[in-house]
Amino acid sequence: MFESAEIGHRIDRKSYDREVPILRAALLEAQLDMAKLAQFPLIIVMGGVDGAGRGETVNLLNEWMDPRYLQTHGMGDPSDEELDRPVMWRFWRELPPKGRIGIFLGSWYTDTIIKHVQSKNGTADLDQSLERARRFETMLADEGALILKFWMHLSRDRQKTRLKILEKDPKTRWRVTERDWEHYKQYDRFHAVAESVIRHTSTAEAPWTIVEGFDPHYRSLTVGKTILDAIRKRLDEAGTEKNGISAPPPLPSIDNLDILKTLDLGQKIDRKTYPDELEKYQGKLALLTRHHKFKKLTVIAMFEGNDAAGKGGAIRRITGALDARYYTVIPIAAPTEEERAQPYLWRFWRHIPRRGRMTIFDRSWYGRVLVERVEKLCSEANWMRAYSEINDFEAQLVRHNIIVVKFWLSISKDEQLKRFKEREDVAFKHFKITPEDWRNREKWDEYEQAVCDMVDRTSTEIAPWTLIEANDKNFSRIKILKTLCERIEDAMKKVRKS
Repeated sequence: MFESAEIGHRIDRKSYDREVPILRAALLEAQLDMAKLAQFPLIIVMGGVDGAGRGETVNLLNEWMDPRYLQTHGMGDPSDEELDRPVMWRFWRELPPKGRIGIFLGSWYTDTIIKHVQSKNGTADLDQSLERARRFETMLADEGALILKFWMHLSRDRQKTRLKILEKDPKTRWRVTERDWEHYKQYDRFHAVAESVIRHTSTAEAPWTIVEGFDPHYRSLTVGKTILDAIRKRLDEAGTEKNGISAPPPLPSIDNLDILKTLDLGQKIDRKTYPDELEKYQGKLALLTRHHKFKKLTVIAMFEGNDAAGKGGAIRRITGALDARYYTVIPIAAPTEEERAQPYLWRFWRHIPRRGRMTIFDRSWYGRVLVERVEKLCSEANWMRAYSEINDFEAQLVRHNIIVVKFWLSISKDEQLKRFKEREDVAFKHFKITPEDWRNREKWDEYEQAVCDMVDRTSTEIAPWTLIEANDKNFSRIKILKTLCERIEDAMKKVRKS
């Protein structure tokens, strides 16, 4: 795989000096066109062996291109804040918006490769990390991102020579560390692991480009021309539609029976019993979230449901039992301009809490397979692939000891009408009813189908849906509090004693 990057590629100084001004002008023009159109982001991953010129190439790109539209991220060891979140959280935070370029010097591959070389993770861990990387890049590409991955390569002899050259020069000796020489001693191991990583993650939407890194002229021109060609090609494709999906969308049940129709919406709790039950489960939740084991856990509680189903009231009963310093409520509305410039899940990844905290989402990432699907705010291809993307997102959360609790609050069509009219009649409830609520009601059957498909495709063993019979608000609130307490208790049983 690396043979062509060990044959001594080089560009003489005269040719280099002749080509660089032309290349720089073309890169700037392409970059500005890309920024003006703001149709896609460019994500550049810079990997490779120590001493192969990764840092020098990144510095050169920053010199050649307009820094207003380019940002470099040197991803070193994760901070305590980053360790409190899933592995991919820190990369999601740094994704460039549409029209911008993000360079990752150190990426979602770096730690995986080093740990496997040093035998800190096994083959299963490596395979899992590579599968996560492939899914991440596929999702970014499906969202429109242009992904370029460069691997700077050196043969064993040339790496040794390169490190000695850098070490000998007073201006560059600081670049060579003991870690570089330790990695050199494990060259064969790094070579084998890197080849496996590249082979398994060089895909049509995110291919690796292997560049021989010994000659800086060759290296710089190769990377620069590759970037220029990729940007120009994507700009030329502007306005053309991608092929749609071939899989058929979900169909309604042929016997007109679905999961929502099986719910007993007539369930109630006695008004005299309710205050005692509320006190019981709020008190239990308060004790659980103050327990020392909770510091090793994180909770994400997510609420979806019919309009006027009582999500806000249920959330207030939860927060009434919590310490305000350790929870956040995130109300989800239509995406802002900043959020529309990023992949769909970006605005949810950014709100992942630290350990020992709870985040409550009032509406969520399921909007793509609910309102966006029904109102045709996204293509069928987008909401169809969202099921697997959401399952992957939640799996990453759960693997990081995050308890994901998903509630769907269901009410009958008649109960919704009653609540809508009450909101119109009571002055302090006017803000709760909008023309959009009435429009959504006209599409009741379509929303019901979307909800059933959502539950069928995303209620997993690790992140199941809890369907709440919400015609009686008191019943729904107690069931929600009880479920939340049970999920936290179950997770605490698995936490090792400190």
